[in-house]
Amino acid sequence: MTSDSMKRWQMSRPGRDGLSLVEVAVPRPGPGEILVRVGAVSLNYRDRLVVADGMGMALDFPFTPGSDMAGTVVETGAGATRFAAGDRVLGTFWPGWIDGLAAGPRAALGGPLPGVLSEYVVLPEEWAAAAPRTLDDAAASTLPCAGLTAWFALVETGRLRAGETVVVQGTGGVALFGLQLARAHGAEAIVISGDAAKLERARALGAAHGIDRRATPEWGRVVRDLTGGRGADHVLEIAGGDMAQTAEAVAQGGRVALIGLLEGFAFSAPTVPMMMKQAVIQGISVGHRRGLEDLVRAVDRTGLEPAIGAEYGFADLPAALDHLDRGPFGKIVLRMG
Repeated sequence: MTSDSMKRWQMSRPGRDGLSLVEVAVPRPGPGEILVRVGAVSLNYRDRLVVADGMGMALDFPFTPGSDMAGTVVETGAGATRFAAGDRVLGTFWPGWIDGLAAGPRAALGGPLPGVLSEYVVLPEEWAAAAPRTLDDAAASTLPCAGLTAWFALVETGRLRAGETVVVQGTGGVALFGLQLARAHGAEAIVISGDAAKLERARALGAAHGIDRRATPEWGRVVRDLTGGRGADHVLEIAGGDMAQTAEAVAQGGRVALIGLLEGFAFSAPTVPMMMKQAVIQGISVGHRRGLEDLVRAVDRTGLEPAIGAEYGFADLPAALDHLDRGPFGKIVLRMG
């Protein structure tokens, strides 16, 4: 039996001081929609930016942030047939992008579309995918954005193969998914981080090598040394900004997946090395629903377990955002109830 009221986080204006936990009526699904009891929400760096300043988007206040959730269908609207009550589902980051190249501008959950930091959400059934059988809601909630981004970069577009080398920058959610997917495909992962303790944890997770970028700013040369001069077949470019070391590290004909904006909304790379190496720079913006469905099947087959840095209760969103500010190892997740 679904309650008549629920709690959700909403913003009355940009900034942490505009964020509050409120009680509202539980929405009801219309034709073609599903009502989902949210089990867990995972946070992304993007969510931090949306809360801070809206990322320049025209948000409809009061606005509920959060892009990634896993939960259970509790009610279906007229004509909804993809899921039934009791089915576990994931939201999709880009609603309506089912497969292929995305056509035209897109709007994401959690900005500008209303997000999922709520005890219940209503979604058009096309905006959801089946959750993995082998993961609980906390772990499953990390797949729609971070997991799919790494999958899209390495598998969907990168065609990752056994024996290749993958460089990942940092130890956040996308980076650690990249490490785990590399291992699952028989590839070798090299992790770049400025935190020696996190590098040790990355090695324990299966990284073949870790490079401290603070102690070794010219880490691109080290990557080449570690690969016998060949370089990395794939680089997950999560920092952005100055990509000189990425250009040094990438192999002849290698791929650079342009993912992150930690160092700003512009990037630069040495032109001649990239031209001479015939390197491919591939922009990655999460991915489509079919890719998420492929990832879910792979998770169930391989037993991959997402790296979760910390779990918080639903009411502890401010503390979870503070942890996100500090740069966690893996994902930060809020559990409901």
